Amino acid sequence: MVVLKEGMCPGLDEGLLRDLRAADIKTVEDLVSSDIERLAQQCSVSYKALFAIRRVLLAQHTAFPVSGADLYEELLSSTAILSTGNPSLDKLLDSGLYTGEITELSGGPGSGKSQVCFGVAVHVSHQLKQSVIYIDTTGGLTAGRLLQMLKTETSSTQEQTEALQRIHVFRLFDVFSVLDCLYSLRGGVLQQASVGGGGGSVRAVIVDSVSAVISPLLGGKQTEGMSLMIQVAGVLKTMAKDFNVAALVTNHVTTSGSGEVQPGLGVSWSHIPRTRILLQRAENAAAAGRSGLRTATLIKSSRQPCHIKEEFDLRWWSRSEGGSSSGKRKLEETDS
Repeated sequence: MVVLKEGMCPGLDEGLLRDLRAADIKTVEDLVSSDIERLAQQCSVSYKALFAIRRVLLAQHTAFPVSGADLYEELLSSTAILSTGNPSLDKLLDSGLYTGEITELSGGPGSGKSQVCFGVAVHVSHQLKQSVIYIDTTGGLTAGRLLQMLKTETSSTQEQTEALQRIHVFRLFDVFSVLDCLYSLRGGVLQQASVGGGGGSVRAVIVDSVSAVISPLLGGKQTEGMSLMIQVAGVLKTMAKDFNVAALVTNHVTTSGSGEVQPGLGVSWSHIPRTRILLQRAENAAAAGRSGLRTATLIKSSRQPCHIKEEFDLRWWSRSEGGSSSGKRKLEETDS
């Protein structure tokens, strides 16, 4: 989606742009698909002038094909890769979380989904000095756990405090509250979070868990569940793209007729995340005395071969960063 900017076409000045944003019109798609007559009244601008702007934008952005070279240049200029802080997961994700995309972690109870989200939030806020939006729908996030992780990263109280200030937590327990929050973030709160607290631009939005608020509304006679799920998916995708943030969501798992473990929320949701990872307890974890050992399997990706698997230890984010050793050696050191 192309974000509206001053000077994109004659008549689209700073004042009109401000009025359009107040009317929740942020992109070219928002403008061309809106009711121009009603929008003109809202923005106190003539219908004729607004219609002319709409016609020019349509001609600029839909009448001509975009070359592959232009698309590639746009990709290079708008995409950033955020390390998760864990070498094994970064390897599976082809270097880390990509901005402009939704990445999903699925797994059963105790598989480590939330723990990974905590670790990502801490790494992005402390090591990358960027802000994180954390939407907690299960009540599992605690400041004490984040602080515990941060204490293994730095002994400086000031750095710990600044990192915590860069993590903005929303505790929401139903899909309507989550939608209100996401729309507010897209409508302007995202920019406020970027400059508040410890500073740093918002580069990650974490929803843990998206299935907790959606799955109770699916199936049976609750026909609105699918519509609400698509709304959540739509606003997450546009937020990731328009604001150049990485969206990380968690999902539960179900069992297919053949007994295979697979992510929940059905086929419609499966098309939403660009990358999907299945977390499971490692089979040899108990025997090896490493209760934190997990396997991460890539089940959907546009960049990596599917079904590749990596082992990692959940305690990775609770260890002290030291040196430039490989991930495998550091994990072994953690367990010794």
